[in-house]
Amino acid sequence: MQAIIASTSTIHGSSYLEYLKPALKTHFDKVDEVLFIPFARPGGISHQHYTEKAKKGLEDIVHIVKGLHECKDMKKAISEAKAIFVGGGNTFLLVKQLHDLGLMSVLKQSIIKGTKYLGTSAGSNICGVSMQTTNDMPIVYPPSFETLGILNFNINPHYQDPDSSSTHKGETRETRIKEFQNLNPVIVVGLREGSWIKMEGSHIILEGNLPAIIFEPGKQAYELSPKSLINF
Repeated sequence: MQAIIASTSTIHGSSYLEYLKPALKTHFDKVDEVLFIPFARPGGISHQHYTEKAKKGLEDIVHIVKGLHECKDMKKAISEAKAIFVGGGNTFLLVKQLHDLGLMSVLKQSIIKGTKYLGTSAGSNICGVSMQTTNDMPIVYPPSFETLGILNFNINPHYQDPDSSSTHKGETRETRIKEFQNLNPVIVVGLREGSWIKMEGSHIILEGNLPAIIFEPGKQAYELSPKSLINF
C-alpha cells in the first residue's frame, strides 16, 4: 500500500495542498491521472466545484484530475485507477455515500492492490478502523461507522491541544477521544495541522514538523516525534 494520510489539505498562510506538494510530487511520480472522490463536499459545495479545486491544487503535479461523480461505472473507475484522492469535508457524508454506493470495500481493495492514495481530513478519517473519532457533525446517518481499515488504529485529524488559558469549560479533544476509548479499545493518533502519515507497504511513518499525540486505551497519552515509525 502507498498512501499519504494528512490531517488537513490547507494550513494557515498556505494555499490548497501547498504544504504537501514536495511529498506529493514523489508520491504521484509517473502518475498522469488522479481520480478524485468529492463526496465529503466541504461547505456543501457541488461535486464539480470541489473537483475543480482539487484540479487547481494538483495542476503542477499531475496532468488529469477526474471526479468520481463523472464516471458512469464508479466501481470500475476505482478499481482501475492508478491514484485516488479523497478530500476533506464532512466524514459522515463521505462514509454514507461510500457505503450507499457499495464503494467502501472496492476502494479498500484498490489501495491494497497498489493504487496510490491521498487522503486529507475526512479522507484520512476513513483510513482507520472506524470514522468514530471524527470531529464532524452527524449531518447524515451512515449505515455503518466502519471504514477502510488500512490502518489498525483511528485518526483524529486537526488535533488541538487543551488551552490552559481558555475560559471555555466544554470538553477538550483529549476528553472526547477518551470517551470513545471507554467503549472502543482502539488506538487513536491525533494528527496536528501540517502533519501526515506516509505508508509504504507495512512501513508507516509520521511526517511533517510536529509530533503526533498517541492515545492507547488505558494508558497516558504520549507524543510521537516526526520521522518516527508508527507500529502498534
